[in-house]
Amino acid sequence: MCGRYSLTTPPEALRGLLDFDGPTPNLAARYNIAPRQAVPVVRCEGTGERHLVMLRWGLVPYWAKDEGIGDRLINARSETAAEKPSFRRAMETRRCLIPVDGFYEWKAAGKLKQPYRIELDGRRPFAFAGLWERWEKGAGGSLETCAILTTEANDRLRAIHHRMPVILDPAAYGAWLDVEARDPRAVAPLLRRREVDGLVT
Repeated sequence: MCGRYSLTTPPEALRGLLDFDGPTPNLAARYNIAPRQAVPVVRCEGTGERHLVMLRWGLVPYWAKDEGIGDRLINARSETAAEKPSFRRAMETRRCLIPVDGFYEWKAAGKLKQPYRIELDGRRPFAFAGLWERWEKGAGGSLETCAILTTEANDRLRAIHHRMPVILDPAAYGAWLDVEARDPRAVAPLLRRREVDGLVT
């Protein structure tokens, strides 16, 4: 489970990685991003353009009666997300990229838990595979939220935790965001466990 991450990369560097349209956002460096906070994500609009928007971390399904359910849906298992009512629609039409430059996992050590920071060498930015949803509050209001997809930990991280966020290969960003690819089976290969070059702890 991924419950904390950082994003300190300058916005222009994020544009170079994620190729989003529109003005350059003013993003402050954040070292300990937590659930329920507003986080930047990149998603594809109906026009095919990529836009960086701020969503709340913790996905609230469109059918939810209360937004509090999002506190329990910060992560989604990639192996089953397409089958779960909470994530099924998002897997079909609402996929996104969540930019980061490091994340944290905790390893149990007896009664204590030791935190580990995981990043790419040189603190290069990368992106998690994410899902987003829009929840209608009523009276014309809405709330947009997101979740991070997870997979089995790769060989590098298995000693720390049995799960890890899905770190997408940059070459797969376009396929992941493709709004025409509505069948989750078409994007499932992008979510498989893989070794990530340059990943350090």
